[in-house]
Amino acid sequence: MIQHIKRKDLDILKYDACIENSIQSRIYGFSWYLDIVADHWDVLVLDDYEAVMPIPWKSKYGIKYVYPPFWLLELGIFSLEEKFDIQLFLKRLFDEFRFVESRLNTDNKFDSPKGNSLVREMQVLRLNEDHDSVFKNYRKDRRKDLVKANKLGLMEKWNDNPEILITLFNNNVGKRTPFIVEKDYQNLLRLIKECIKNSVGDILSIYDNESNLVASGFFLKHKNTVTILVSSTDFKNRNNGANTFLIDRAIYKYEKNFGVFNFGGSSMKSIAKYFLSFGAKTIPYKQIKYNNLSFLVKLFKR
Repeated sequence: MIQHIKRKDLDILKYDACIENSIQSRIYGFSWYLDIVADHWDVLVLDDYEAVMPIPWKSKYGIKYVYPPFWLLELGIFSLEEKFDIQLFLKRLFDEFRFVESRLNTDNKFDSPKGNSLVREMQVLRLNEDHDSVFKNYRKDRRKDLVKANKLGLMEKWNDNPEILITLFNNNVGKRTPFIVEKDYQNLLRLIKECIKNSVGDILSIYDNESNLVASGFFLKHKNTVTILVSSTDFKNRNNGANTFLIDRAIYKYEKNFGVFNFGGSSMKSIAKYFLSFGAKTIPYKQIKYNNLSFLVKLFKR
């Protein structure tokens, strides 16, 4: 049986244990993570927390709807057993909410009715070899970037200040994404600090030889995977190879202890092409989009 359980009524110990031990385990599913990034969230729970589907939601004009919060790349269903019925979860989700937009995780495989989902892409790099072997799969442009970065004397700095990263992101990437508002940046700062405190996140910044910040990124660590959650370069100075240097230095650090480097994913061809130039591969996932407008029909018939 699938129950809809509100956040305040959730058995947090059982819920977080399911996220931790699930086949699809992702850091985004933990209660502490969702408490930071989501306005509200409930959970669809199968039996005694054998599988869970966290549901971030908002309300507008008295109507609740499911939405994808910023700083949350994958969600979906998390299960202790391989076999479970995704369609049962989706049916319950669509019955409960009139509007749904949600990213599933790359391990949630299913055939969805036409029009209810979109296929999105993530790019991941397997780190099952040493850095030299990984480097051999970099494409020519990435190698040129690293030669340029070394000639310019770019330097890496781990454990930099979170505010510095967020300011760089806001002043560059943020200018092209005006729908990210101040509250979202406040959530990001809280999230980064909490991750660093719990040893599940690192900041890497890149400086030039005059101590100017030219790139910075925040990396999430969970089980066997490292993921770029946010990163930015200084758009006024983009021809110095800083972004490639940032990613390469992170790969060099993490390849010893992790098996997968997740670039955070993009379905934009230019960005995906850049990530793939490090030797990464594409993994598809589903983004659910559902509108139930039948209530409007009933309303106008009154």
